[in-house]
Amino acid sequence: MYVITGATGNTGHVIIKNLRAKGKPVRAIGRSAERLHPLAKQGAEPFVADLTDCDALTRAFDGAQAVYVMIPPDPASADYRAQQDRITDAMAEAIEKSGVEYAVALSSYGADKPDKTGPVVGLYRLEQRLRSLPGLNALALRAGYLMENTLAQLEPIEAMGTTVGTVQPDLKLPMVATRDVGEAAAEALVRLDFGHWQTRELLGQRDLTLPEATAIIGSAIGRPEIAYLRVAEDRFQNSLVQAGLSRNFAQLLTEMTEAMNSGWMRPLEPRSPRNTTPTSFEAFVAEKFVPSYRAKALAA
Repeated sequence: MYVITGATGNTGHVIIKNLRAKGKPVRAIGRSAERLHPLAKQGAEPFVADLTDCDALTRAFDGAQAVYVMIPPDPASADYRAQQDRITDAMAEAIEKSGVEYAVALSSYGADKPDKTGPVVGLYRLEQRLRSLPGLNALALRAGYLMENTLAQLEPIEAMGTTVGTVQPDLKLPMVATRDVGEAAAEALVRLDFGHWQTRELLGQRDLTLPEATAIIGSAIGRPEIAYLRVAEDRFQNSLVQAGLSRNFAQLLTEMTEAMNSGWMRPLEPRSPRNTTPTSFEAFVAEKFVPSYRAKALAA
């Protein structure tokens, strides 16, 4: 039995699809039975639980050969780091109580640093907690900059004709699609060829600057004039708050981009076939960004 947290999320549903295709038994953890229903139709066992509920997670992890653990984002949280730590503590305690021997964790590049990386500090702590559990074999998949993050640019493209951010225009980012992360996690769960504690970076098909990514988006949506606009941190934070994010989460995001700009947060592994993933940004834009852009235009 494989147990997948965040089962309905970007990586979780990919993992379940891959495991079920191989005939593996899967227990899917989510926050609502309704959202888990499509996964149940694929043959997964639905399990409704709050990821801060250690007792529920202990029951969910019982009998598991391996688990996939991740911290779902909650951008509206007024204390995002505290929420991350509550989930980490509940998952780690449940793993220990249930006797799980293998875990694959969703992490991020930069999770080697204990501070000054915004929300990635929570992933540093997740890694440390898993690493400290006796008898657990754990693999942390340190994903690069998620391509799905660029979907947040739909609003500024519509409102301003630009993409926006606080990342330096010349900074190359290792952009990775979440489906590639999910497929790597599924492969690791099937193979279970890692011992005690290991990390693996997933750096995407290639590195791109945000102006380069913007040019790809502009070409795909028929707006080649779109450019990337670097804005001041306070302006960026205010725009995030206006979009519905908490002030606390917006501040953490700007701390993370400061760490990226300074090089404090950066990949540690040289690019190699092992950490290079297949989905190009062009393919992501065609498959995900363009349909979202068109849907937004039709709804306007």
